[in-house]
Amino acid sequence: MFNWFSQILAVTRFSLRSLPQRKGSSAAAMFGITGVVAVMVGVLSIAQGVLRTMQNSAVDENAIVLRSGAETEMMSVLSGDDTRIIAEASGIARNDLGALASPEMFVVINLPMRTTGTDANVPLRGIERQAMDVRDRFQLTQGRMFEWGINEVIVGVGANNQYSGLEVGSSIPVGQEQWPVVGIFEAGGGLAESEIWVDSAVLKPAFRRGNFYQSVFVKLNSPDSFEDFKDSLTSDPRLNVKPMREAAYYDSQSTTLYNMITGLGTLIAVIMGLGAIFGALNTMYTAVSSRTREIATLRALGFSSGPVIISVITESLLLAFFGGLIGAGLAWLAFDGFRTATLSWSSFSAITFAFDVNMRLLAQGIFFAMVIGLVGGLFPAIRAARQPIAHALREQ
Repeated sequence: MFNWFSQILAVTRFSLRSLPQRKGSSAAAMFGITGVVAVMVGVLSIAQGVLRTMQNSAVDENAIVLRSGAETEMMSVLSGDDTRIIAEASGIARNDLGALASPEMFVVINLPMRTTGTDANVPLRGIERQAMDVRDRFQLTQGRMFEWGINEVIVGVGANNQYSGLEVGSSIPVGQEQWPVVGIFEAGGGLAESEIWVDSAVLKPAFRRGNFYQSVFVKLNSPDSFEDFKDSLTSDPRLNVKPMREAAYYDSQSTTLYNMITGLGTLIAVIMGLGAIFGALNTMYTAVSSRTREIATLRALGFSSGPVIISVITESLLLAFFGGLIGAGLAWLAFDGFRTATLSWSSFSAITFAFDVNMRLLAQGIFFAMVIGLVGGLFPAIRAARQPIAHALREQ
């Protein structure tokens, strides 16, 4: 057994020493894998960024109430009477202003993207005074809060970064009027940072909605209060509503987009990976061909086929590992934290998010590179071990 391992070390050492003689083909294979991993990690980091944004939107003790049967806020309608009954439900936390329940409107307006100038559907949310206490991650970073009852808006930092005309002091078109932007806010990296907020009392007449809302966001006494809160609403004959934990709601909103991006990224990676495998095969076949007499000589001296196979695969895996490492590093440098916007298929409005190149994604990219290296090195390794010794020794 010791002799067998010694053979592996000896043959592998010979193989790696010959790499400078094949630096062109070796570099081509390695950087081919680098490109595959960089693209794969970059695309999948979009899905991770969307998922993280949705997760940052949820708080354990918060819940959302929609109309029964509605899957999104866009599909939901609640009357003013409904929202008052919801605010009286058990389990809701309270402060000096009363129940921590925020009836909210949700509409979309068209604003131009900073990068392309094309219009995007930007969420415009009408809120009431308890909204900031329900969302305790809310924090103004520029300007001031809008005045209640006045046509003024505050803008999430994500929307401010992605759309033109949302700086403090500018104004946006709502209906037939221009509403000034008076503040910029953050919300813990959550979905609210993609939105524009305004007093619902001035938004209703602007969109001729009457006394209707799309949802009610509430803060409960504790996460354990949800079942009591839910039972209180679903058992009330005056209501026809669907209470959900915030985490469950945002998870359902991200599923379609996450799966679509992940599926597309995986498909692109597989297609590019096939090309990289052919590149690795070509490189390793070239390596085996250039070392035909060397390998035959070692086998004539008593080296078995196993160490020869392992040495070729080891070389392929090393090239793949360094290619994957470089690709993962480039993806992290280029994409991590990069902010952009995409369309949410649930609300048909744009959401802003930051690419999230996390350690799990980097490890997946390097693992995929190693799979390419293994497949690319396996068949040349078997060919090297199966060559007839006498025939190989006669090759020039």
